[in-house]
Amino acid sequence: QVALVESGGGLVQPGGSLRLSCTASGFNLDYYEIGWFRQAPGKEREGVSCISRFDDRSHYADSVEGRFTISRDNAKNTMYLQMNSLEPEDTAVYYCATGGGSLVRDYICLQTYGMDLWGKGTLVTVSS
Repeated sequence: QVALVESGGGLVQPGGSLRLSCTASGFNLDYYEIGWFRQAPGKEREGVSCISRFDDRSHYADSVEGRFTISRDNAKNTMYLQMNSLEPEDTAVYYCATGGGSLVRDYICLQTYGMDLWGKGTLVTVSS
């Protein structure tokens, strides 16, 4: 059975920090494109950050670049999202995901169609 399980969400004040974790089971995370996505109420799911399996490059949405950092620990089969300087607009359910990506020209792993396995999500609420 393959699965991704997120943890680390919660309530934080604006300007605060959280670190999300996502542990994979049933497969090796090393060989897959990995990413973090989020969905706020009434909005579509959007890519936050990801690491391409083709060139190992990290990508970030413009809204989080400079504040969030994605990482992976292959030994622990776990990916992380360090979130700093959080803003109320960051409030959403955060999902980790893995997949095979795409060879389409100019594809970036922030696009949801490149992912095929998703966690259940963890809620991040940024509020004073």
